[in-house]
Amino acid sequence: MAKVDRRILKTQESLKKAVIELMTEKNFDDITIQDIADRADVNRGTIYLHYQDKYDLLDKLIETHLQEIGEMDAWACQLDWTDALVPYFEYFEKNHLFFSTMLASKGAPSSFRTRLLASFMDGFKGEIDRESGKNKDFHDDVLLQFTGTAYVGVIEWWIRNGMPHPPKVMAQQVGDLLGRSL
Repeated sequence: MAKVDRRILKTQESLKKAVIELMTEKNFDDITIQDIADRADVNRGTIYLHYQDKYDLLDKLIETHLQEIGEMDAWACQLDWTDALVPYFEYFEKNHLFFSTMLASKGAPSSFRTRLLASFMDGFKGEIDRESGKNKDFHDDVLLQFTGTAYVGVIEWWIRNGMPHPPKVMAQQVGDLLGRSL
């Protein structure tokens, strides 16, 4: 795999940061390419060297975060609930601006929440306890919808309320609740 020039990465990060910052101030539909260029301190043409338009920029930003979460899914399912969730809550904390904008902002595209929910539901599929009998009367789709929606809802609440509890506390509490449900 070819190494990407650090200048390109720096420009792309600057553009991604600019669009998220602007989304905290106004609706995504009202943001122009010129707004993004001004905030990132680049020429309009520079944006088009990296992205087709503002939608492509936002989509690439979303894809990056969903991919990073997906990479955590690969190893997290080997751990107990609490240990598995600590890195997720630390990730949400580290990327607070992105998640607060995408989950808590009225101007953010609703498709992100839908995609995040689908990602978590997919990750929970292999976690349903069928051996103990506690879920024998529940359909998988109902359990997955319930737990996935609850998990995303708790993340939204945590972010909207200024992350009132540390990631480890959140992981413990949410892990216990997911363990009861799945």
